[in-house]
Amino acid sequence: MYLNKALIIGNLTRDPELKSLPSGIQVCSFSVATNRTWTDKNGAKQENTDFHNVVVFGKQAENVGKYLKKGSSVLVEGRMQTRSWDAADGQKKYRTEIIADRVQFGPRREGGSPAGASNGSSYGDSGVKAGGKGAKVDSVEQIDTIEYPSEEINPEDIPF
Repeated sequence: MYLNKALIIGNLTRDPELKSLPSGIQVCSFSVATNRTWTDKNGAKQENTDFHNVVVFGKQAENVGKYLKKGSSVLVEGRMQTRSWDAADGQKKYRTEIIADRVQFGPRREGGSPAGASNGSSYGDSGVKAGGKGAKVDSVEQIDTIEYPSEEINPEDIPF
């Protein structure tokens, strides 16, 4: 059995680019930055940032293009794929991407409205317009958000 699975949580490094295939299917491409921190053997804190190219299709592509922007937090689940093509200069080019099966939007910034919303309404963390219980926001489906821990996790505190 083989497994090709990618799961990343990070921030968009640029605004998503939404395009359509000749068949009419929407395609959205964007880039996500993830970072990793660790302490080296000398006790110095080290940090590394990786950049991931992501492609998503269909209705999710439309939602990403509509609601996300540079700096938005996102969880992407999908598979890795490498494409190749011949460049104009005759060289063979390669690009490794995550083909997203699922894109989950992260929490919105304090005091902000959903990315792309410009109607000035106030929204809480649930994405539901204030004063409306379970109401839809301008007929847009509510999207789950990622809850990040507020403090550093100590591995010694994990009971297993």
